Amino acid sequence: MKIIIDEFIENLKSRQASQNTLASYERDIVQFNKYFEENGKKIFDLTKDDMQEYIKHLKECGKSNSTISRCTASIKSFYRYLVNKKLAETNIAEDIEAPKVDRKEPMILTSSEIEKLLAQPNLSELKGQRDKAMLEILYATGIRVTELVSLRVEDVNLNTGYIRVKKKNTERHIPLGNLSLKCLKEYMETVRPLLIRTEDEKSLFINTNGQKMTRQGYWKILKQYKEQAKIDKDITPHTIRHSFAVHMLQNGAEVKTVQELLGHTDVASTMMYTQMANLDDKDDYFKSNFGTNA
Repeated sequence: MKIIIDEFIENLKSRQASQNTLASYERDIVQFNKYFEENGKKIFDLTKDDMQEYIKHLKECGKSNSTISRCTASIKSFYRYLVNKKLAETNIAEDIEAPKVDRKEPMILTSSEIEKLLAQPNLSELKGQRDKAMLEILYATGIRVTELVSLRVEDVNLNTGYIRVKKKNTERHIPLGNLSLKCLKEYMETVRPLLIRTEDEKSLFINTNGQKMTRQGYWKILKQYKEQAKIDKDITPHTIRHSFAVHMLQNGAEVKTVQELLGHTDVASTMMYTQMANLDDKDDYFKSNFGTNA
């Protein structure tokens, strides 16, 4: 079964699915297969009743509606692949209605919390200078953590102050603010050359082993600085993205502009920030970064 699952993941990869999607789908399907193997069943022979049974099992395990909904989507995609390969007769998840996911208001940081967080890296260390550049870019552009660690040297134009973010078959060019551009320039000129082990390494951000920074590695870095700053919120890279969007709107940016910077295909995804932007927390740190551009 592992071979079939691996082939399915490779198929998704060939369709340019993100690393996050690949990891989630693989985890969901491996757990699904394990559940039925332990019950003496093969996934090629399962029925829609079995699928309903599995959803009931997930609920009994205390899984959230969003997790169950994602698992259902993963299994539905997997069975679509099995049917196309003639390894299963029907897609047992096709007509299964996933539980309704309650949309939670995203967590955002106040301007003072942003300042505290971005002040944490120790600039007397190479690692601290790299982390400062990464934090500043994450907040100044609102890009996803996967996009941040996927940046290559060729994606940066220090002369124009833009970075190029590529996702699947699209790309967007995002302006850097004053502080983020300064930190990135210093990192590229004085820090990165000391971190890389070979000139063949083209990734922009490098870990202490001289290799490309990973998504998981950056999450650990952010958690460390969150604890140092004593911020009592569950901060993830997406929290910085949410904060960027709200602070942009608070400082006068148009919804369409924020949509384009975030890379949202549907403006509805951006509109959820508008109500939060009515909060009276104008972001002076944001203004100092962007000057008159915000």
